[in-house]
Amino acid sequence: MIGMCWTVIYLISLKSLKLSRTVRKGSRAMADTFATRVSRIIAGGAHALLDKAESLAPEAAMRQAIREIEQVTAEVRVDLGKAEAAKHLVLSQIAKLNAEHEKLSEQIDAALARERDDLAEAAIGRQADIEDLLPVLQKSLDEQSERAQDLESYIMALLAKKRELDQLLIDYQASLSRPAASTASSGGADYQLRVDDASAAFGRVLARQTGVAGLQAGINGDASQLKELADMQRRRRIAERLAALKAGHGAN
Repeated sequence: MIGMCWTVIYLISLKSLKLSRTVRKGSRAMADTFATRVSRIIAGGAHALLDKAESLAPEAAMRQAIREIEQVTAEVRVDLGKAEAAKHLVLSQIAKLNAEHEKLSEQIDAALARERDDLAEAAIGRQADIEDLLPVLQKSLDEQSERAQDLESYIMALLAKKRELDQLLIDYQASLSRPAASTASSGGADYQLRVDDASAAFGRVLARQTGVAGLQAGINGDASQLKELADMQRRRRIAERLAALKAGHGAN
């Protein structure tokens, strides 16, 4: 009867291990897909943005990029939840096997005290099986933990990119909302100023998305505006990191 119970437990352990391997294989492929998509989003698509530039729809291009970031972020969060669930499953199995191993040690001592070598041998055999399973489960746990860390880094990168595009969209909209009070007196001059502002704003989008400045001709003063935007992003990052350090220090 005892041997049958151990056999059942062993089969359950093997089933959990196979499930973990299956999840791990599918997760690895999914992680590769996310890595490719996140890299593309972070690097930016020059051709897509240039197509939108030709159709004079910079705001639509930015909004579409933001929506895509939100969609991919949501998908990565779902996969992160699956990775955490897989980690919990493996941890639970490891804990059960460790507890069983410890209990078997007590049973071995009791069997030897009663000179029941047959029972002691059966228990020792089960301990050997557990000792073979634990390293494999630990490796699976390490892989799931690493994958969860990768997914978390993807989310952080996507959120950073979204904040950047959100700010660029705000800057672009601000460039279009200048007061038109001087239109009557200045005529074409004010109109040209607004066109230049809009062109400069979208030029910043192109430079940020492609990593190459000067993709749009006729942008005056774009370098100084890019520097101002970069300084603003840097100050925000410093403030966020300082707040995190203060929070961690307060918790300690």
